[in-house]
Amino acid sequence: MAFIKRDMAGKILELSKEYACLLVTGPRQVGKTTLLRELMEPRRNYVTLDDLEERRLAKEDPALFLQLHDLPLFIDEVQYAPQLFSYIKIAIDNGAPAGSFWLTGSQAFRMMELAQESLAGRTAILHMPSLSQHEIYGTGENVPFSLDLPSLKARRERGAPVTLEGIYQRIWQGSLPGHVSGKYSDRSVFYSSYLQTYIDRDVSELVAVTDKLLFQDFIRAAACRAGQMLNVHDIAQDVGVSDDTARRWLQVLEKSDIIFYLRPYSNNLLKRTVKTPKMYFFDTGLVAYLTRYSSPEILQNGAINGAILENYVVGEILKSYQNAAQDCLLWYYRDKSSHEIDLVMEGDGQLHPLEIKRSVNPGSELVGTFSILDKGAVPRGTGAVLCMRPQLSAIDSQNFIVPIWTI
Repeated sequence: MAFIKRDMAGKILELSKEYACLLVTGPRQVGKTTLLRELMEPRRNYVTLDDLEERRLAKEDPALFLQLHDLPLFIDEVQYAPQLFSYIKIAIDNGAPAGSFWLTGSQAFRMMELAQESLAGRTAILHMPSLSQHEIYGTGENVPFSLDLPSLKARRERGAPVTLEGIYQRIWQGSLPGHVSGKYSDRSVFYSSYLQTYIDRDVSELVAVTDKLLFQDFIRAAACRAGQMLNVHDIAQDVGVSDDTARRWLQVLEKSDIIFYLRPYSNNLLKRTVKTPKMYFFDTGLVAYLTRYSSPEILQNGAINGAILENYVVGEILKSYQNAAQDCLLWYYRDKSSHEIDLVMEGDGQLHPLEIKRSVNPGSELVGTFSILDKGAVPRGTGAVLCMRPQLSAIDSQNFIVPIWTI
């Protein structure tokens, strides 16, 4: 089993030279601990709050806990002892040098709240995603996805060309290091164990779930709607719970980084836009497992093939930004007249519309909706169709055709 080089590694080392505390959040089992242990210098001490005795001490006497563990210190799963944050703040205010504290946690929302309350301005916060296709298959340095032509041409050199069948193999395999690296070869057992651990540990921390099988059915019902506009009532009906319970459980999935949302784009000049977000999963392999597609070939021809491809593309674009520690301003567009644009990126004062298609030869009609953005307050820039064309091409001077494998 080989260590997979992570795109975030350089940014972690860079920020550790400037900040006394570095906090890495992200979903369970995306490789936070593995990466930091790979990067940590020999003199750095490591302690995990998965150790119940260490957790007890950190919660009951955080001052003594920090006295017992010399700096520089790496505290894993720090969300189990939020009492530590106030004492870390004191240590930083008393002059702890850059790189003194490395912290990880797998509940990003809770971690962000705790860090912002206690360590505002003192901590570099990074959100680590699961493996990107660049990390698994590509070469060179990660660069956030953008639609300027030199950047698109450079992406061809860093990616690994693949057919439609190959893209669905990537989607079906997923992006969790434990499976991708070959450490755990049985995919079904891996994802089954992942879900069980997630429900037993993360879900129970956030909400009281008396029927764990019901909650797993709920995740499966949500997975069937990945890449689609959120319909809470439909999900609730599938499982037999109330709409309020479904909303509460969706908050749990979001807070623990299983799902994320894209909000619809609107401004004061685009008043007929819908208000409902689209829901995506952080890992398409988990979606394929939950929806019981037994092979990439069946998935490629299945009912969710378009939605899961969109989920994959949205996730890869976001990963390219997260791994560079940059924000990505990303929405979708849909109005009450059913005009729709799969993605709208904002950068450098312009809106960039994007369509996602399985086609190898997308037609010019796909970019017809892009002009709807001209009614808004922000000028429209270059657009693109992200598809299965083997090579970078263009519909016209303002709309590129971009292979999905280059993202």
